[in-house]
Amino acid sequence: MGKPGGFLDFRRKEPEYRPVARRLRDYEPVEVRLPEAEIRAQAARCMDCGTPFCLGAGCPLRNIIPEFNDMVYRGRWREALDLLLATNPFPEFTARVCPAPCEKSCVLDINDAPVSIRQIELAIIENGFEKGYVRPRPPARRIGRKVAVIGSGPAGLSVAAVLNSHGCDVTVYDKARHAGGILRYGIPDFKLAKGVVERRLRLMQEEGVAFELGVSVGDDVSYRYLKDRFDAVCLAGGSRRPRDLTLPGRELGGIHFAMDLLVQQNRRLAGEDLAGEEPITAGGKRAVIIGGGDTGADCVGTALRQGASAVVQLEIMPKPPPARTENMPWPTWPAILRSSSSHEEGGERRWGVSAKEFLGTGGQVRGVRCVEVEWSADDRGRPLSFRELPGTDFEEQAQIVLLAMGFSGPARNRLVEELGLAVDDNGAVKAGPDHMTSLPGVFTAGDMTLGQSLVVRAMADGREAAAGILAYLGRGRREEA
Repeated sequence: MGKPGGFLDFRRKEPEYRPVARRLRDYEPVEVRLPEAEIRAQAARCMDCGTPFCLGAGCPLRNIIPEFNDMVYRGRWREALDLLLATNPFPEFTARVCPAPCEKSCVLDINDAPVSIRQIELAIIENGFEKGYVRPRPPARRIGRKVAVIGSGPAGLSVAAVLNSHGCDVTVYDKARHAGGILRYGIPDFKLAKGVVERRLRLMQEEGVAFELGVSVGDDVSYRYLKDRFDAVCLAGGSRRPRDLTLPGRELGGIHFAMDLLVQQNRRLAGEDLAGEEPITAGGKRAVIIGGGDTGADCVGTALRQGASAVVQLEIMPKPPPARTENMPWPTWPAILRSSSSHEEGGERRWGVSAKEFLGTGGQVRGVRCVEVEWSADDRGRPLSFRELPGTDFEEQAQIVLLAMGFSGPARNRLVEELGLAVDDNGAVKAGPDHMTSLPGVFTAGDMTLGQSLVVRAMADGREAAAGILAYLGRGRREEA
């Protein structure tokens, strides 16, 4: 696929970003799309691999990557789009927020820079919108089956899109004012502009998907109501219970979960009414972010845009190596050092640091007492346990602290409790291979059952759940015949 030997003729082109001084003044997307000629050159680097690990070991959606790369190289954009949409319901999302495990599984990554798959995917879908190739495609006929999807994040939207395309009448419920879940509220605009989300939601509505927003299922709407009106229900509420850090001083003001900052800032930018809510902002403050993952990085970029006087990100794990080691063989996902566009904008990162106590004055946080730690590893180099290093205690001053340590499971869900659905020790809903829960006709998808994961994995899980629902509805039709 691509140009024979193209990887020898063209070097990998990294994404370009708007100048830091400009992008810190707004929340507009930081990434600049590559011109068409450059994208086609990048697609030319794709090799005719005997076994394309990018779509096997790398992509949860199993995108047909070598083939759409070849179409892009040849300038056959419409065919490239058809190939992409055959497996990916929302390429405009994954092309912006996916960490691209496909690229780390690219055969070129063995000893060279991998193909720029994510950027090629973005070019394909945006070209499709710009040229009118992407347009509403409602199903040719309806099959007379109704499905309720609870939750409008990436998993719920994926379930809804697949079921609708097969002729089901789908209604998506969400307690938020706007649909999109984490895509809308949890990811900053500078990574995923909300106009991109709105564009897809409008398309889904034009294709026949209905949205009932501001509705809390289990409170405003009962399961009996749903059971009387729908043939199946899919729970896709996500994993929204944040991990806490129960240290002395946790009750101090100014200590917040990271997602609370991100959600409120997205709502603020959307013009939602925040009256009566405590403002969560790093403006004019020294911010300490505990947690070194993507959510922590999003907090770095948001705090800097809010006008923080300084930003420090703390991570208890040791600093990862800059490249693969023998313990991270290709094509596995390597635990290497990654820096986001937010890290380029400012702030400090510290590794191997454990928080010990929150310090305060007058009921407000003024700092975090920390200590450096040393990790021991197993025979494969994976960190196992740590010990505090004597004499390394220090205080990190802070007027706002953001806890960005991931999520421990789904938030309390009244519907799950009332139905007595089987859950694991973390509260994740248990389901079979067909994604059906312990109650027939009730299915689940995404982080609500997987635990915290990537947007692309939630979408893939939603697609699989839709297949399980279709099989269940098909059995129902045969039983009625």
